[in-house]
Amino acid sequence: MTAETEEVLARHVLERTVELCAVPAPPLDEQDRADVVRGWWHEDGLADVSQDQVGNLWATLRPGTGPGLVVAAHLDTVFDREVEHGARRVGDRLVGPGVGDDTVAVAALSALDRLLPPTLPGPVWLVATVGEEGLGNLRGVTAALRDPDRSVASLIALEGNYLGRVNNVGVGSHRIALSLTGPGGHAWEDADHPSVVHVGGRIIADLDAMPRPEGRTTVNVGTVTGGESINARARHLRLQLDLRAESQDALDALVASADHVVRSLCAKHEVAAEVEVIGRRPAGSIDPAHRLVTAAERALESAGVHPRRTAASTDANAAYALGIPAVTLGITTGELTHTEEEWIDVDPIGRGLRALAETIVTYTTTEE
Repeated sequence: MTAETEEVLARHVLERTVELCAVPAPPLDEQDRADVVRGWWHEDGLADVSQDQVGNLWATLRPGTGPGLVVAAHLDTVFDREVEHGARRVGDRLVGPGVGDDTVAVAALSALDRLLPPTLPGPVWLVATVGEEGLGNLRGVTAALRDPDRSVASLIALEGNYLGRVNNVGVGSHRIALSLTGPGGHAWEDADHPSVVHVGGRIIADLDAMPRPEGRTTVNVGTVTGGESINARARHLRLQLDLRAESQDALDALVASADHVVRSLCAKHEVAAEVEVIGRRPAGSIDPAHRLVTAAERALESAGVHPRRTAASTDANAAYALGIPAVTLGITTGELTHTEEEWIDVDPIGRGLRALAETIVTYTTTEE
């Protein structure tokens, strides 16, 4: 790719990022964005543009027979429709909700058509997936990897602000909604009755302090709602708990420990507990020596970007669960992900496109 082509494509991707940032796309409510992207891909002349039953948007980037490579970026963001959407240029940055996660990656997908050779040894498909964020539970990519009309051999998941990262570890998560119920009563007259708010506080403290398995894990109570009045012993409490680990064994151990904390404290204080699993993401990884990883690292180095191996939770997690080789790569750099002041750097977009295209070429043309 010439410097001129790189600059033109980067500018085109940036323009599309601005356009798409204005369109809300909460998890599993992405149709408006899918319609925009479908229009782009038809305009670009991509083949076989279609939408599957769960809402994923597909296109054939390079035709072929047999198992192929999927390059995926997710349509959804963490922001609901009430948030003011849009992106604005601030110096060398583009700022706005979802700009890096994952709008710029979606905007970059079809740019690959200009960067790859006319033919490759096997098929390469583009997929704009649904349900990656929040409680979408990887619905889109899970369906894509099991598509009966395509045999998926490997996956590159794109996260817009991951440039430099070669994410080869999928952090697994287990999410529950815990509802506590007690007898309630007057704050003075019935002070001996358990308050589920107090019990919930003890549960949160014990969850935070419980022993952890080896490796990095996180325990997070993200929301807490409940109670009826300042002068009443609370009868109802609901909290949402997110548990994460880098391996499935560690995640399973963490879930078991959390379950013990909840059930033992509820039994001790005589309150009822209802546990609802509201989200699961499998943990997994790819061998750092796998040629998909090494192809990505070499491509980044060739583009003047220092590669580093990392762990995160992305569409690639679904591939690991099915034994499909996968990595997560980026288009540019940025920060403040999942906030309304999220931003990406404009200048690295061209290098990100170049590294991604070279990764695909090197990987698909190298013998195992």
